[in-house]
Amino acid sequence: MADFHQTGVITTLHRLGSTNGEALELLEQRVSRYAHTRPIALVLPCLYSEIQGPALAGIIKELSQVPYLQQVVVSVAGTSKRSEFDELRKAFAGIRTMDGGGPTFLWEQGERIQSLYSNLSKEGLSPGEAGKGRGVWLAYGYVLAAGQSSVIALHDCDIIGYKRELLARLCYPTVNPNLDYEFAKGYYGRVTDRLYGRVTRLFMTPFLRAMTSVLGPHPLLEYLDSFRYPLAGEFSMTTDLVRSNRIPSDWGLEVGMLTEVYRNCSLKRICQVELIENYDHKHRELSELDSTKGLHRMVLDIAAALIRNLASYGVEFSAGFLNTLISAYVRTAQDDIARYSHDAALNGLIFDRHEEEVVVETFSHALRAAGLSYVKDPLGAPQIPNWNRVTSALPDFLDELRKTVEEDSGSK
Repeated sequence: MADFHQTGVITTLHRLGSTNGEALELLEQRVSRYAHTRPIALVLPCLYSEIQGPALAGIIKELSQVPYLQQVVVSVAGTSKRSEFDELRKAFAGIRTMDGGGPTFLWEQGERIQSLYSNLSKEGLSPGEAGKGRGVWLAYGYVLAAGQSSVIALHDCDIIGYKRELLARLCYPTVNPNLDYEFAKGYYGRVTDRLYGRVTRLFMTPFLRAMTSVLGPHPLLEYLDSFRYPLAGEFSMTTDLVRSNRIPSDWGLEVGMLTEVYRNCSLKRICQVELIENYDHKHRELSELDSTKGLHRMVLDIAAALIRNLASYGVEFSAGFLNTLISAYVRTAQDDIARYSHDAALNGLIFDRHEEEVVVETFSHALRAAGLSYVKDPLGAPQIPNWNRVTSALPDFLDELRKTVEEDSGSK
């Protein structure tokens, strides 16, 4: 029986059955019809290294068949070489927008963009450290500057086996005026011959539930725990919401985005949508001995974002509270490991219980480090300012950004 249950405080839009060719065509026709009055921009954060990966060529092939995109903005990171930037531009040549144009490329390490970052810093508007969050934020700014789109969708460029159904389902809730959602978060399964999604399974969900057990019911915790895959990198939203949101520049992007949406949007205008049955992308190393790399670094950033956002709602993180929270987290995560082992056994999946325990130990160290960092410095690294603040301080900045991106995209 298909899963149709509604849980938590936000609406869940399920994938009820498979989407065959005829059903996908119908869905894309509907999205295309709505896109004429609510144009869609797709933002793609892309590392140069992904040109050699197993996913990018398939994503480009699928996107070349999408008929309803007004804009495609590729935020290119991981290279300061013009030749590599141009190589990536050529790889995307097959994609076309509704007006027959091609993608726009935002070169994060380019001299022109770096100059814009310097201008922001001089005004006390730090764009944050280099990372996915900063690249996404700047791409959103370009979409706002161009003034062509009403909805912005985002997904990564490392999705193996990508199908354009994912994009159509991601855009549908926010582009359809009859549904009138302002924010849609994607979710999916993460299973191959074993269970993946370790940061969600073994950190995010146990952390939220441990917090609830220690703190008691809290509206923000209930909201975050309503998402079936809160760390998914796929979401769509209206441009009005984009203007109001502040986000971290690091791996706290997804958590930071969810909490900003919570602040700026009615719960009735927020949904999660099942995109595909299963999802596979590159799997990061745990890096248990090095907190600057892999999942260890990711959890450190996510924990820091969670702690600071909860503190902004009045939760006090003293050293004693942190010790209690870590103990509750470890116990909750260990109980979850037992559940996952039973699930894996029923479905004939590989499951290494010792490896899962090592993951939890590593994540608990990251949680402690993030908590102690907050106790020492409650303010920490500031989030990137929202676009309303930037345009208030620098009224011409969006025009400068648009010109800079178009010069980088068009110059040889």
